[in-house]
Amino acid sequence: MKFKYIIASFVVLATVAVACEKEEDHYLDEVKLSSSYLAIPLSGGSTSTTIEATSNWSISGVPGWLTVNPSSGTTGTSTITFSAQKADYGREAELLISCADKTQYLNLTQGVVEAESASCADVISGPEGKTFRVTGTCTAIANTSYGNWYLDDGTGQIYIYGTVDSQGSYNWSSFNIEVGDVVTVEGPKVVYQGTVELSDASFISVKKSLLKIDSDNASFDSNGGNFEVRVAYKGNGAFFTVSDNAKDWIQYSSVEYVKGVATIYETNPADTAVFKFKVLDNNAGDSRTGNVIFSSYSGSNSSSLTFVVAQAGLLGTLANPFTVAQAIDYCNTLSGTSVNQFYVKGKISRITNNGEFGSYGNATFYISDDGEFLGENDKNCDKTHDFEAYRILFLGNQKWAAGNAQIAVGDEVLILGNLTLYNGISETASGKAYIYSINGVTDDANGVGNVNAPFNVAGAKACIDAGCENNVFVKGIISQIDNKFGAQYGNGTFWISDDGEYHSDKAIDFEAYRVLWLGNRKWVETDSQIAVGDNVILCGHLTKYGSTYETSSGKAWIYSLNGKTE
Repeated sequence: MKFKYIIASFVVLATVAVACEKEEDHYLDEVKLSSSYLAIPLSGGSTSTTIEATSNWSISGVPGWLTVNPSSGTTGTSTITFSAQKADYGREAELLISCADKTQYLNLTQGVVEAESASCADVISGPEGKTFRVTGTCTAIANTSYGNWYLDDGTGQIYIYGTVDSQGSYNWSSFNIEVGDVVTVEGPKVVYQGTVELSDASFISVKKSLLKIDSDNASFDSNGGNFEVRVAYKGNGAFFTVSDNAKDWIQYSSVEYVKGVATIYETNPADTAVFKFKVLDNNAGDSRTGNVIFSSYSGSNSSSLTFVVAQAGLLGTLANPFTVAQAIDYCNTLSGTSVNQFYVKGKISRITNNGEFGSYGNATFYISDDGEFLGENDKNCDKTHDFEAYRILFLGNQKWAAGNAQIAVGDEVLILGNLTLYNGISETASGKAYIYSINGVTDDANGVGNVNAPFNVAGAKACIDAGCENNVFVKGIISQIDNKFGAQYGNGTFWISDDGEYHSDKAIDFEAYRVLWLGNRKWVETDSQIAVGDNVILCGHLTKYGSTYETSSGKAWIYSLNGKTE
């Protein structure tokens, strides 16, 4: 919780370059300021204050438009100078001076701070430090100690980081703000880790909503289904309309009204309307999103709230997963995180620094359709080609644990999760996705087919049955040789098994059919020869010929022979 040790009023006197008159400051013993309210003229300039500190101190919360020199110091008396370039509008900053585990606040303004009425879109595109007055709907409340909540006016959404009354106090209960209410606030714009905020916004007014939706937004797969929305209302009835883009697939079914019951605590309870709808099948490839807008009125007052319905298309499903290119196209339509989860198929093209699965149980890597990474480095991918699997979980939607297989560049992966667009990069939402399969398999009991964890015979067969077309690694012991390597064709044919025994059972043995030699080249007379009992790791494309599981002729080679690679 913030404790402000300065309780004073501050009046900006026009735009002259003089310090404004203030009431007496309330000092801390650990850090004292000669002036805790400072002003810089709109034309630019500098101002200063003297600090007396009992130990080391530092200043934080400095906006980009303000220069502070020095920003830290040691025990004793120092002069701190604050400078700013010419500005086109009034702006202000609240700086925090930390010393001996205590915090002193210093307020600085440039020019006359006047709120400009604006839309959320104006705030988002506007400069930091400028004060805006915005009116919009409260869509979610994050914290009621300081009054942190989200405001949306239809042009965009901003975060209100702290709401204060006319005295500058956090007094949330007095504002009587609820989700659905239309609220007006004003405050300076800041950007924190990419989020546009109004910091310590002053509460201006609230228009209570006549509606409250007591149901979560709905999402469906391509098969559709039914949903209901509970709408509490205090106006003259509750009504709905379906957005034009959804009228052909969101159908109204019925409504049931439930009368509110008065109590000694609530003498005018809201009535509830339970609306029921049906979502039709989506036979198109693309997903779709529609809105059901509920409204109520009482005299000249009216309120409306939007309920979002999302439905997956045939693309992005297990049967028809997104390609990386399709996933990127879809992410570029998003304004946040997708409501639905989608399957995305691609090849691991780059594992970010320390991005393998490890102690946190997740991993971060890039995938592409061709297995190539076209970006510059971990932070700079080709946004039209590379897709980031960001902090995703392991097979089975579980955290990776020591002993599990490890991923490798070249793996063909199928990812399932929520998608988003972050700084223009298409990616999975952090912690909301996992690897559904690696090289066709959904668990690592028999390996995952990469150099870190080659398939055993059972894993290779599962990979083939899954239709994986990736080059994979398979390990085993040579159990029978049909054709040794020869100079005429440069390849060989033999069988492998997990125990080195030849079982004459195609359900147990695996055929290395016409495979090339170490280094993916033809065998020559000077090369050594294979023998029953040799440990081999094969690499290449796998297939099934009749009932025989095998390597594709000429499309696989011996990656290692008794531990030797080339």
